[in-house]
Amino acid sequence: MTSHSEFALSLEGVSKTYGDFTAVRDLSFQVARGSICGFLGPNGAGKTSSVRMMLGLSAPSAGKITVLGGEGGKVLDRIGFLPEERGLYRKMTPVDMIVFLAGLKRVKASVARKRAIAMLEAQGLGEFMNKPIKSLSKGMSQKVQLIGCLVHEPELVILDEPFSGLDPVNQQGLEDVIRDLARRGATVLFSTHVMQHAERLCENVVMLTKGRKVFEGTLKQARAAAPRYLELEGAVSREQVAALPGVAEVVDGGVADEGAHLWRLKFATGLSPNAALKAAFLTGLDVRRFEAHEPTLHDAFIVLTGGEAQ
Repeated sequence: MTSHSEFALSLEGVSKTYGDFTAVRDLSFQVARGSICGFLGPNGAGKTSSVRMMLGLSAPSAGKITVLGGEGGKVLDRIGFLPEERGLYRKMTPVDMIVFLAGLKRVKASVARKRAIAMLEAQGLGEFMNKPIKSLSKGMSQKVQLIGCLVHEPELVILDEPFSGLDPVNQQGLEDVIRDLARRGATVLFSTHVMQHAERLCENVVMLTKGRKVFEGTLKQARAAAPRYLELEGAVSREQVAALPGVAEVVDGGVADEGAHLWRLKFATGLSPNAALKAAFLTGLDVRRFEAHEPTLHDAFIVLTGGEAQ
């Protein structure tokens, strides 16, 4: 029986240890049904260990995981999973591969074949559906694997680094697929190092570092953790711009045209550059150009994960 809980996925105080090493420590977060959630963190942050526990492939050392109202291992037929390490039988055709994968999720072969053909055609692979997978490009093969994880029409889709190795056109196509899944009511959790994808797709994000959650919330809340910047160009000195209200740091951008100088002003987290701009004009500073920069998710990621590289 399907649970009517508002959450498709819930982790409560989950930890995972391997001997003396703690891969995940006291992790708690929830993913609302029908939403797209980004699961972000540097390499080694504990994302893969967490996903394995969500799928029931590994038991938590502590805590509780609820997936679609049950435990991961008991609801696998309702989950679609695209692993980071892709794997297809290269001698099989795309349509047969997808039918095979659907069979593992208890979908009748006749139903799976109809869905496979329709989904392959929708992804521009109609003319390749009966050719060996080994003859397909890497991007095409990844599309086949994606279809294989969606053919049983899962309620929860977990994608591990889904954009890895795709060219920009195929990345855009995958973004469209993810949005379409959410429109149809599925829940999507995906891990990625490419912040632009998360920024375009996600309603909420969860960030990990060193096995711990450092942030859970909306994109707007995440961006608010990073400082805003103001590029200001004019015949003004470092001392003059440093004295403007809210300025926490001044970066020298070099000499601009006709004696003007370019300064990049960093503001204390949460402060707007508006007061600084107003003060600059009221005090008669020779400001010839200015441009405010809102923080990106990448900026927030660096701040929230303590500056760890992606």
